[in-house]
Amino acid sequence: MDGQTPADQAPDGHLASGKAGDGQAGDHQAGDGQAKIAASPLSIASIVVSMTIAAIGSGIMATYVPFELTRTGETWAASAAVPALAFGGLLGCVLAGPLIKRVGHARLFSCSMAMVIIGAVLVAADLPAAWWVLARAIYGAASNVNFIIAQSWLNHAASNEWRGRAMSFFYMAFVLGLGAGALVFGQIPTSGNLAPLAVILVTALSILPIGLTRLPNPPAPASVNVNIRKAWKISPVGLAGVLASGGLSMVVQGFTPIYASTNGVSQGNVALLMFVMQTGLLFVQYPLGMLSDRMDRRYVLLITCMLIVMAGFAAFFSSFAALSLLMITFLVFGGSVETVYSVANAHANDRADPGDFVPLSSTLLVAWSTAATIVPLLVTMISPFSGPRTFIVAAMLVAVAYGLFILRRLKERAPAPEAERESHELRTAQMPNAAIITDPEGGTGAK
Repeated sequence: MDGQTPADQAPDGHLASGKAGDGQAGDHQAGDGQAKIAASPLSIASIVVSMTIAAIGSGIMATYVPFELTRTGETWAASAAVPALAFGGLLGCVLAGPLIKRVGHARLFSCSMAMVIIGAVLVAADLPAAWWVLARAIYGAASNVNFIIAQSWLNHAASNEWRGRAMSFFYMAFVLGLGAGALVFGQIPTSGNLAPLAVILVTALSILPIGLTRLPNPPAPASVNVNIRKAWKISPVGLAGVLASGGLSMVVQGFTPIYASTNGVSQGNVALLMFVMQTGLLFVQYPLGMLSDRMDRRYVLLITCMLIVMAGFAAFFSSFAALSLLMITFLVFGGSVETVYSVANAHANDRADPGDFVPLSSTLLVAWSTAATIVPLLVTMISPFSGPRTFIVAAMLVAVAYGLFILRRLKERAPAPEAERESHELRTAQMPNAAIITDPEGGTGAK
């Protein structure tokens, strides 16, 4: 299934993926002398399938937790779960590298999926709402570890000719999996604990494809070296955009189901709303991303900020009585937020030298997670006094501030030379980019 034959295995049945005599033939990281086995696009199917199945569980839980907590009057916990999720993600992106070096990709993937299951069990156990907040933090840490493992494996398995397409397909499959999970939640009774049990089931299933893969373990990802000053020097617009995107994505994706539930929207319609938001990746990010390959990306980011503000105004004043119109509004809202991340990330890479890719990507990853924690935390603290629409206003303010910053930078710095620009790739702000950190060739110029 994964493009290897029995000849790729050691006599004892383990993958021959390292130096002889180290006692960990199948699980330790590949050394510099390891021959990389050529893989076809079909060989990465196990990784994509595993993460897509896991995304279905994530979509169920991301919709169920805010809906159920709001329905039972625990709105404070529904709001607190959003920054808790992001803070867990921050811990995950810092811990992933050392843990992978310690136990290897395959073992850590199973462990991180086990943490997802533990979080679902805490929700299923009918514990006080504070435990649900802890469960979301556990999921945030585990999910970022899973993303880095999957991206690392994809980067190692894919050849240069089709790596970009593979990553774009991976992001798209994951986001559509999230949407599918939201739709599945719409068909599950909220009474009892059937929803978290469904999450446990699909998470356990997601371990099987990647657990049975015959792809060799890739080298451990480069260490996460944060250098804010260098990232700012390379691309102020890129760094500021990733910061803005962290706050925007977590606020819009995290508080929308709370907002809908607070307004008495039915379970089925909340599920449909969350699914429609995920399709913004196709209908908003894709055309704007392609446009950014043909003009100064900063203008596209400025257009995107304007879209966020306009969609925010429409969402603020729209009534849930016109639900179809509101769903289209949130499709544009969510898709525009996702666009900020992907275009800002591409703009930063346009400005960077190859030797700066690893520290830049590390910094952007941590910057995203930090902003994704702070902005929702502020919204959570303010919302009890300012109302459930606070997250919409917060998103618009972030977009306005970032747009004004872009206007200033347009006057101070010329666009990147066309010959040095990279092609835009589909990326989702819900899955922070570790692609350069995990690139098998990415660290060669960074030392």
